[in-house]
Amino acid sequence: MTLQTCYITSPSAPGFDVESTFQLIYIPRGEAAETSKAVTMVFTDRLAAYLAGVILSHLALTCVFLLATLAAVRWYIRDSYKVDGFSQKHVLITGCDSGFGNLLAKQLDRKGFQVMAACLTEKGAADLAAAASPRLKAFLLDVTDSASIRKAVESVSREVGERGLWGLVNNAGRSTPIGPTEWMKLEDFTKVLDVNLLGVVDVTLQFLPLLKKARGRVVNVASILGRLSLTGGGYCLSKWGVEAFSDSLRREMQHFGINVSIIEPGFFKTNVTRIDLIDANLRRLWSRLPQDVKDSYGATYFDEYVKAQTFSMGLLCSPDISKVTRCMEHALTARFPRTRYAAGWDAKLFWIPLSYLPSFIADFIVNLILPSPKQKM
Repeated sequence: MTLQTCYITSPSAPGFDVESTFQLIYIPRGEAAETSKAVTMVFTDRLAAYLAGVILSHLALTCVFLLATLAAVRWYIRDSYKVDGFSQKHVLITGCDSGFGNLLAKQLDRKGFQVMAACLTEKGAADLAAAASPRLKAFLLDVTDSASIRKAVESVSREVGERGLWGLVNNAGRSTPIGPTEWMKLEDFTKVLDVNLLGVVDVTLQFLPLLKKARGRVVNVASILGRLSLTGGGYCLSKWGVEAFSDSLRREMQHFGINVSIIEPGFFKTNVTRIDLIDANLRRLWSRLPQDVKDSYGATYFDEYVKAQTFSMGLLCSPDISKVTRCMEHALTARFPRTRYAAGWDAKLFWIPLSYLPSFIADFIVNLILPSPKQKM
């Protein structure tokens, strides 16, 4: 009988004795196929035994991994459940002249919602109405004027009837004046707070009876600057206030079936982040400062500050604002909406994680971005 020799090798692993598993085998000619099957079976059995041993020896770790996987799968499935009857649901959105509100209004209109889009200007309302279906109702609303809000409540109440208002999206906002705190006056703060915070509070309070009828949704637009204050002025203050207002409102209204969600966008290209508007406003603030205050910052500080602002906005601002409106849409359409939505890679991966770190780390990173005054201590 003529014999041939076959060697079976495999990468070794801890606890896996290759030599005891695969030994020298003499295969008679003509029996190679049968022997190959036998070798494969031996390999499969030994490998299964080895894996079982590994699993049993790390039972706690395996259980944690399985539980985490099951939890992630369950969360994903639960997160994908949607409410029905979009065509019977009314949604009011503020700040629809441009940006997030404008895109969300069109987005929801295409899905069949009864959209009521509040704009600050007649041109904004007319342009939006022309770009949407006849179902969308665009009207004027100034969120800083309680009388204007009351008029909107009366109009919306006639429209929704006993069904009530399914969704309220508090999106209207402004960023300027923004800049170093010492450059500000009290009215610079109130200009922003009146829109971004007090406007949100006033609109929400006046529309709550209609929201309770529908057991609906409130979606408030905050910002990553509501987690991490990067600059002076009213913007960061207002967004921190929106976070606090939304949290208290959520806990109180859950007893009435109302869900409250917070949108926390990173930096996106909208009118709020238009560098020409921010630059012009910074020049106004700088020009009115007393000379001794200017001297304390140094002759080059203003130009360096504007340059840092322009660079950071150009680097961070995303043109894809649909990342934000998809979060808003999910908060309105999901059966189980989230409490908070971080929108944008910078929000998810940088700013919000940074907000959880010790203050001295956040201060160090922010100070890397902005210039230092001449007369620093």
